[in-house]
Amino acid sequence: MSKEILRVENITKKFPGVVALDRVSFDLRRGEVHALVGENGAGKSTLMKILSGVYQPDEGTIYLNGQPVVFRDPVEAQRAGISIIYQELNLMPHLTVAQNIFIGREPLKRGGFIDDKKMSEDAATILSQLRVDIDPDIPVHMLPLSKRQMVEIAKALSHQAEVFIMDEPTSALTESEIEELFKVIRRLRDRGVGIIYISHRLEELKHVADRVTVLRDGRYVSTDEYQSVTTDQIVRKMVGRSLQEKFPPRTSVPTDKKILEVRNISRAGVLHDISFDLYQGEILGIAGLVGAGRTELARAIFGADPKDEGEIFLFGEKINISSPADAIRAGIGYLPEDRKLAGLALEMLLTENITLANTEEISNSLGIISNKKEKQVAEHYVNELDIRTPSVFQVVKNLSGGNQQKTVLAKWLFRKAKVLIFDEPTRGIDVGAKYAIHKLIDSLAKNGVGIIMISSELPEILGMTDRILVLHEGRLVGTLQTRETNQEEILNYAAGLASNTSDKTEITL
Repeated sequence: MSKEILRVENITKKFPGVVALDRVSFDLRRGEVHALVGENGAGKSTLMKILSGVYQPDEGTIYLNGQPVVFRDPVEAQRAGISIIYQELNLMPHLTVAQNIFIGREPLKRGGFIDDKKMSEDAATILSQLRVDIDPDIPVHMLPLSKRQMVEIAKALSHQAEVFIMDEPTSALTESEIEELFKVIRRLRDRGVGIIYISHRLEELKHVADRVTVLRDGRYVSTDEYQSVTTDQIVRKMVGRSLQEKFPPRTSVPTDKKILEVRNISRAGVLHDISFDLYQGEILGIAGLVGAGRTELARAIFGADPKDEGEIFLFGEKINISSPADAIRAGIGYLPEDRKLAGLALEMLLTENITLANTEEISNSLGIISNKKEKQVAEHYVNELDIRTPSVFQVVKNLSGGNQQKTVLAKWLFRKAKVLIFDEPTRGIDVGAKYAIHKLIDSLAKNGVGIIMISSELPEILGMTDRILVLHEGRLVGTLQTRETNQEEILNYAAGLASNTSDKTEITL
């Protein structure tokens, strides 16, 4: 059995109106991957921020190599050998790989000048230990996301970290990139590094996890050897109930009434002559590999990105969309892939975020917002969507990922959008919240809203949609009936190995 490297006992952390952690205990062994799972809001991120020095606990003790430690800031935690790799990477894109690895600790020549040659050589040595082929002198912005993640890991290794915390490390990676990451994780484990692995993708755990700890509502639930529990048992512990169905039963039925018609959308080097229809009550999936143009197509429809050619019709009427404001006025809403960057005003209140796209509805003739109406609207959607918050006046950045996603959805419901584009609607969201989001999407379709759903998770596409558009290198290569297809066929189209050019835009009723 591996020797214990890290232990926390009875950690408690409170925020205004919320007990984020309630006497949580956890331990990590040298040379193991310990998965930490739980719904959004379970306390995982808070615990990791305490371990990495971002927060200090209100109660409880951290032990590192058997000794009690107190981290007043992340620098102290890093010096002690704890490194955290966040879902949103913390690299400086304009600097080289080597400069990012050794930022603030650059080797110096006599006279105090930076020794660029030695820094590059040292970076190359660390990268070779990971067995990754990355030029240490290339600017980070020229690397794909998977390679940037390896730079983060190399940076942690340069600090001689004994404990790695990986927060949703695969959320934006392709299948092949994920496998490469798993290989690196196994090598780190074999070197005796202790790894805390946080992921909502429970199916990944079988590839890397030695043990799994479950948190629920800020409390410790259990720790098990991974091989001794099933995924269903883990889910039951996470949500406090059994999720017998991964996806809710579909209650919406598409009609033959077209809501949206997209004709010949093109943008040089990005999108090539894409046309499709969306029907009332339909959930239309868009699938494709990374770089296929899925998000670019959504942003072009919403007016967030320019298009060189193409027309858009809503209920048979041509509409001119050159900006998101045009799309919003027309009745099109967009829930972006990165809700924190493009979907929410994180420093603003929940009330303000929900009413942001429709302030005229709660304003008087002089344009002055009624705080009373704003509060009433927010309370209505908090109840309708089960947004878990201590108050409608909570700052949105303090909500869990699932509740942040519901807040974005509430914004478009208040705007009464006729078409909603969901770009990776459940990325970074736990299984319980996923189910809730899927039920909301189905309910919207049942009420006549046209839904476009972009997802990298093929089970989600197959479990939730009526039809599937498949893109490859900016081109529409396939239109498939969901109930007549499977993952293998979708991947063949996505990889450019198949294509159907017949007009299959009509849905099967």
